[in-house]
Amino acid sequence: MGYVLHYNPSMGKKQYNYRAMLARNLRHLRGGQNQESFARKLSISQSTLARIECEQQNITIDMLELMCKRLKCSPNDLFKDSN
Repeated sequence: MGYVLHYNPSMGKKQYNYRAMLARNLRHLRGGQNQESFARKLSISQSTLARIECEQQNITIDMLELMCKRLKCSPNDLFKDSN
């Protein structure tokens, strides 16, 4: 028997969209640099970067650590909420 996830309305406004924050912050850090060269800097493929920036790609903790190491930043920098 499987588990059932229930929507909790009290989470609605407080729930963060981490994919959107990561996508926005990576695009900001990339600036005018093309996806291919920025992806190379992150040690990921251009297609993976494109999916992350379009909020269609999950990342692992290992990938997050690698990105932070390559960008010389903390996870907080990649998940800052600009709102």
